Amino acid sequence: MLPPPIVLDPLLADWLREDIGRGDRTTLSLFPQASPPGRARWIAKADGVIAGLPIAIRVFQLLESSLIAEALVMEGQAVQKGEPILSLAGALTTLLMGERVALNLAMRLSGIATRSRDFVQALAGSPIRLLDTRKTTPGLRLLEKYATFTGGAINHRHGLDDAVMIKDNHIAAAGSITAAVTLARDSIPLTTAIEVEAETLAQVQECLPLHLDVIMLDNMPPPLMQEAITLIRQHCPRTKIEASGNITLDTIPAIAHLDLDYVSTSAMVTRAPWLDLSMELLA
Repeated sequence: MLPPPIVLDPLLADWLREDIGRGDRTTLSLFPQASPPGRARWIAKADGVIAGLPIAIRVFQLLESSLIAEALVMEGQAVQKGEPILSLAGALTTLLMGERVALNLAMRLSGIATRSRDFVQALAGSPIRLLDTRKTTPGLRLLEKYATFTGGAINHRHGLDDAVMIKDNHIAAAGSITAAVTLARDSIPLTTAIEVEAETLAQVQECLPLHLDVIMLDNMPPPLMQEAITLIRQHCPRTKIEASGNITLDTIPAIAHLDLDYVSTSAMVTRAPWLDLSMELLA
């Protein structure tokens, strides 16, 4: 979901302050006194999936509460090059000062939504659900995860406080998977899920008697992954199975037919180019 204003507004205000600094020298030199009204529209300059228009509108509204904005497409809608996506009416100074921050956010988020949709389509026809990861840009996690969701993915953990996820370094620190799970269960709330990362068949076998919520098969080749899935389904039918590690658009077809519940990848964020959008002032 979109972050509420109490969460979103301080972030946007910080980014506006970073860009505007002591004042927009160009815009304020053109309009040193009162600003005339203006109108603008945003255009998609490439095919893609749109995400972040409500956030972009909020950027302008922080500069001018009376600004009038209308999203011309829905969040998550696929658009074509040249398609209008947003109309704005407000003071020219508002449109010019807010343009860069608003466009940067929408282009970044739309690029992530577009790449997420590519992965969703790569899994079309399969019951496997697509998950994002915590590999996000510091300060932008809420928005980048909003964008993956808008593109059709499911959010994995938002932060370390969401669930217990025991990975290779946790296992090394505790001494074993069993020790790590036992220590975690002694201290977490009753409703907290436990997920363990397994890289080998031996680690999968160690997981079986622990009644885990999720077992993540990390960086396993498809034949080994199939062996692990068979073991888990036989001994832990209620445990969810997630595949992760080197999941790209090139590698996902090799595992899309396996009996997995989830596939997780950071590529929706880390390998997403920005979607090119532009703002045009109207006469």
